[in-house]
Amino acid sequence: MANVYKIGCMPGDGIGAEVIESAVAVLRACETKCGDFKLEFTDLPYGTAYYKQTGAYLPPDGLDTIRKFDAILFGAVGMPDVPDSVSLWGLLLAMRGPLQQYANLRPVKCLKSIVPAVRTAKPEDIDWVLVRENSEGEYAGQGGRSHRGFDWEVATELAIFTRHGARRILRYAFEIAQARPRKLLTVVSKSNAQRYGMVMWDEVALEVSKEFPDVKWDKMLVDAMTVRMVHKPETLDTIVGSNLHMDILSDLAAALAASIGIAPSANIDPTRQSPSMFEPVHGSAFDIMGKGIANPFGAVWSAAMMLDFLGEAKAGKMIMDAMDSCCEIGQTTGDLGGSLNTAQVTEALIKAINGY
Repeated sequence: MANVYKIGCMPGDGIGAEVIESAVAVLRACETKCGDFKLEFTDLPYGTAYYKQTGAYLPPDGLDTIRKFDAILFGAVGMPDVPDSVSLWGLLLAMRGPLQQYANLRPVKCLKSIVPAVRTAKPEDIDWVLVRENSEGEYAGQGGRSHRGFDWEVATELAIFTRHGARRILRYAFEIAQARPRKLLTVVSKSNAQRYGMVMWDEVALEVSKEFPDVKWDKMLVDAMTVRMVHKPETLDTIVGSNLHMDILSDLAAALAASIGIAPSANIDPTRQSPSMFEPVHGSAFDIMGKGIANPFGAVWSAAMMLDFLGEAKAGKMIMDAMDSCCEIGQTTGDLGGSLNTAQVTEALIKAINGY
């Protein structure tokens, strides 16, 4: 009997609707080709248009609605006429925290025939999994402003690090590194300047490392890490860091692998008590909205990650092989050097899956 998965589709804003439409079409092709699982999609209207209509990005029962799904496929959030601090905290961060999606995974690698942005690097040098702490740190939402409008106005932003939060994300990163062929983990820190939270982070990393004697690990300060990613990419494999540090480094990683348009991500609740959420990294990209040129690879790759997480690894690999196939013969959007539009790339992916 086929496994049935309930998927909440939240296209959101900008090009989100365009790339999620592509991802769903590719998922449908996999569903038909494999024949041993079924996906039931439900559209969720939450986004900036919903916010403008109702005054909130999520309704009062929004989280309860989301919890009914096995996974969430998310497009993007953000519009030019709404401050990003409002849209981000109104939707994405309003879900990640309560749903305890504390692990953000961002795999990065060069697909076939894609040349790394660093010309001295070989494509096989960039094959990483970046693990981002997704629930606390610099994005804990603690702080405030006082004396607004005066020259002596004060704004505070508190980075919150807990031993529990550090332990669970570091252990998760060690587990991922342990499961990969190289069994190599780099822990990103900034404990020379951030002498409390990051020092504890380093201490917890050392403690957790003792549970994984077969994993080789090292530590890098975040600023030095940027240099290592560019000049010595072959020395890296699995990378873990705090919320802010990995938010920045993961975008650098995507750019090094050719385009942020291909970058996927997953907001994971490793306990599986709440649904995990899968989204491309590129954001709403309003400058290309409606032009039909958005690269769907980031959303499609995110969909492949969703299938892997649901236990449908065969179908996930089918999508990855299809993307490799399209890249190898130049069936890509302009950001990857091709000449196809969004719909044409989607058709090429489906054709590759049908011929699998």
